[in-house]
Amino acid sequence: MTAIWSGLRSGLAAATALTMTTVLPAFAETTITAVMHSGLRVLDPVITTAHITRDNAFMIFDTLVALDEDFVVQPQMASFEVSEDGLSYTFTLRDGLKWHDGGEVTPADCIASMKRWMQRDGGGQMIEARMESLEATGDNSFELTLTEPFPYTLEAMAKPSGLALFMMPERLASTPANEPIPEMIGSGPFKFVQDEFQPGVKVVYEKNEDYVPAEGPQSWFAGAKDVKVDRVEWVTMPDAQTSLNALMNGEIDFLEQVPVDLLPLLEGMPGLQNQVLAPLGYVTIGRMNFLHPPFDDPKIRQAAKLALSQEDVLTALIGNPDYFKVCGAIFGCDTPFEFSDGSESLTSGGDIEAAKALLEEAGYDGTPVVLMQPTDVVTLTAQPIVAAQALREAGFTVDMQPMDWQTLVTRRASQADPADGGWNLFFTNWIVPEVSNPLANIMLPGRGDDAWFGWPTDETMNGLLDDFASAAELEDQKAAAQQIQARVMENVNYIHLGQYFNPSAWSDSLTGITEAPFPVFWGVEKEG
Repeated sequence: MTAIWSGLRSGLAAATALTMTTVLPAFAETTITAVMHSGLRVLDPVITTAHITRDNAFMIFDTLVALDEDFVVQPQMASFEVSEDGLSYTFTLRDGLKWHDGGEVTPADCIASMKRWMQRDGGGQMIEARMESLEATGDNSFELTLTEPFPYTLEAMAKPSGLALFMMPERLASTPANEPIPEMIGSGPFKFVQDEFQPGVKVVYEKNEDYVPAEGPQSWFAGAKDVKVDRVEWVTMPDAQTSLNALMNGEIDFLEQVPVDLLPLLEGMPGLQNQVLAPLGYVTIGRMNFLHPPFDDPKIRQAAKLALSQEDVLTALIGNPDYFKVCGAIFGCDTPFEFSDGSESLTSGGDIEAAKALLEEAGYDGTPVVLMQPTDVVTLTAQPIVAAQALREAGFTVDMQPMDWQTLVTRRASQADPADGGWNLFFTNWIVPEVSNPLANIMLPGRGDDAWFGWPTDETMNGLLDDFASAAELEDQKAAAQQIQARVMENVNYIHLGQYFNPSAWSDSLTGITEAPFPVFWGVEKEG
């Protein structure tokens, strides 16, 4: 928590005042103040896929390997070699890696971090299913050995989101994957300032003076992560107009998400810039709970999908069609796996009458749909409202329950009955790179309790994912991806509601802001 200074003795205050009249500070501390898309409460990047938790983790932790802006896997904490038969991956840690508490990074730390990640991530689970061994081979090296080739191994380890593979000290990585780690100790470019953390209100990071950047130019999450400021502070301002005013008044330096309808206020405003930094954009989706009525019935899931319209949701969410795209492709439009099979009702305005008929055919008994509605994230407030209206028109009973996003992130992990604090439906957003590949898309695996929130059991989907994983040629991968697209729409693993683009804005005092799927603060300088 932020330290509260009180009770300063008058003599000390007077002495300080006299000193300040004659002595200049040795240096001027530079601090970037940013308003991110959400407040931060959940810290552990393994127990949730919440984007703000991921963003926080990238400040503190580092990764073994990383994707650059060309989607190429690069060494980050470790170099790697792959055997000719594709069964062995040898990692060698680079020199100078230290944890924030001063300890050396060891192979044991990395092995424990990988094993914990494998319990929760879909790609990690597929690696684990093929894993023969994972063991140290020296003081700074370790080896992953598989029983059969899995060409996606490095890509799964390098993906930047949902869930990214962060390295932690062994004592933290030994925490059960369903329990939060007790402290934020990483080896990354920033240190988490625990004493100043106010959950949901403020997060403070200090430059890690001991950080040794990787070689190579900065490119997305790969290469040198040079920190050029002393501190970064994330402050929470749930009201969009308030945060925009703060930026225009110089009270903050960076605003991650500017509502498109407020962009005209920035036109011609001196000293400010705005740009869509994630050119592939986001997709927005609805996820159902497969464990409890009514969405344990596939016909009722189909009825809900029929009731919804991408254009209605995107118009309410973004407004300006220049910043959204009706897109039936679950892997995103303008990606290698752009297929639209089964999305016709979603992209053509929905079909309320067909939804009503299917709901009656399924024998829906009026079981309430507990719909969780986040109220404090501008890009998540519209979807529940539009969906609730459409579902009610189709004949569903909807119990929409407002809460802040971090409460939703915590509650969605509960498998309790919806009447006892559980849930039936929530909406969230993903950057396109984290859903553009079938093996990266964490919503696809149908592994029951080991699946992502909603917990579908879908052996058909699991088989299709295996087909994709074993496909050596792009055309075979595309064929498998098209079948996965059709399966999502048939089984309604989730409701794909289109693609949108969100501009960020920042002060001219900042330089080094770069395009990336989400904001990074290494490489950014602040003047003045």
